[in-house]
Amino acid sequence: MSGFDTDNAPETGSLTSEGTPWYRCVFCGLDPWTWWRLGIMMFLQYAIWGAWTTVLSMHLNKLGVSAGFTGVAIGTIYSLLYLSCIITPFIGGQFADRWVPTQYVIAVLHVVSGVAMWFAAGAKTFDHLWPLMLISGLAYAPTLALTNSIAFKHMSDSERQFGSVRVFGTIGWIIAGLLLMAWRSGRLESFGIPRWPDQSDCLVLAAVFSGVLAVFALALPHTPPTKEAASPWAFVDALKMLKNPAFLAFMAIAFVVTTELQFYYILTAPFLESRGIATQDVSGWMTLAQAAEIIAMAFALPIVLPRLGVGKTLAIGVIAWPIRYVIFAIGHPVWLVLGSLTLHGLCYVFFFTVSMVYVDSVATDSIRHSAQSLITLITLGLGNYVGTLFTGFIKDHFTHGTGPAAVNWQMIFVVPIVLTVLCALAFLLFFKEPRKGEKIA
Repeated sequence: MSGFDTDNAPETGSLTSEGTPWYRCVFCGLDPWTWWRLGIMMFLQYAIWGAWTTVLSMHLNKLGVSAGFTGVAIGTIYSLLYLSCIITPFIGGQFADRWVPTQYVIAVLHVVSGVAMWFAAGAKTFDHLWPLMLISGLAYAPTLALTNSIAFKHMSDSERQFGSVRVFGTIGWIIAGLLLMAWRSGRLESFGIPRWPDQSDCLVLAAVFSGVLAVFALALPHTPPTKEAASPWAFVDALKMLKNPAFLAFMAIAFVVTTELQFYYILTAPFLESRGIATQDVSGWMTLAQAAEIIAMAFALPIVLPRLGVGKTLAIGVIAWPIRYVIFAIGHPVWLVLGSLTLHGLCYVFFFTVSMVYVDSVATDSIRHSAQSLITLITLGLGNYVGTLFTGFIKDHFTHGTGPAAVNWQMIFVVPIVLTVLCALAFLLFFKEPRKGEKIA
């Protein structure tokens, strides 16, 4: 405990050199106790996701078509979280905006999500797995927006401060991948943690992280509902933001870009296996992407975003996507394929993280939670839901027969190359940089 009374401190405000306590001049202007709590929250939030999303497809592939896991079925399993991002974010945002302190909403949702994920780990068929993954997704989806909004609520300068907190989420994703690799290789047996061959270890790990966050959420900064908000339905006002042409263009491009994200999340693990990477090592190698994400978020973003602004920073993020998929389409040498994973830092941070900052900066205080829910709906919800099904369809379309040679990886990755190039061009043509302090709704 730091001894600082941060829960009763002003939620927002400008930082000044005169009369400002020293501890608010470190950690990008946040006091250390708030910074650590928000950072641990992000660590656990994304460790849950990172534990399973990049490697579950390998487990389902091994269960096989006889258990119901075709390419489309695997895409459907992944799509359930994103379907949940369509259904529930506004409900979670509404509770946090109007009725219940945000930290309590997060705690309850993670209890439900963790329990469902625990039972999903033992499912052996598609029919048994999908209902449990849907329940987990319905509870987890709102927390993606709520953890962002609770962080923004306790920041005075989101452009400068958010990256230093959100980077903990990337660290959590990395630690989850490394823990999974160590668990699968038997290196944790010396600590009394045996391998669980009869269950999906990645889902077990996700459930454990979810339980820890459910408890830790009770220690987050107190974030009560916004009593003075004018509209009783904040998400309606958030939807009105789409009347702004620049914001509508941004959301449309973000939707298409997100659909192509699933070619990375669902297909990279089996693609790396086809390039000769051992199954137990795949999750470890894929943490290269998150290591690059840390560098981009902690060091590049605080420099680039204030100097270039939202528009140009987002453009860099969009352009990085087709470069990565071109390397995947070429497919060799292996060192180049592995090296291209580091482009995920620019792809994700300069687009998705900056998107969150952009939405927060143009939304009024009364709808900040629901505005974050809107970007969650369009990207994590609609974009990823369509993307998972589209990715599964493309994989099945370019797969003929069985075995590693049956998959035409080159043609598969040509699809996201074309679409992300078109997105980059559309962004440069149609997105308008917002003025400092400009609000859309």
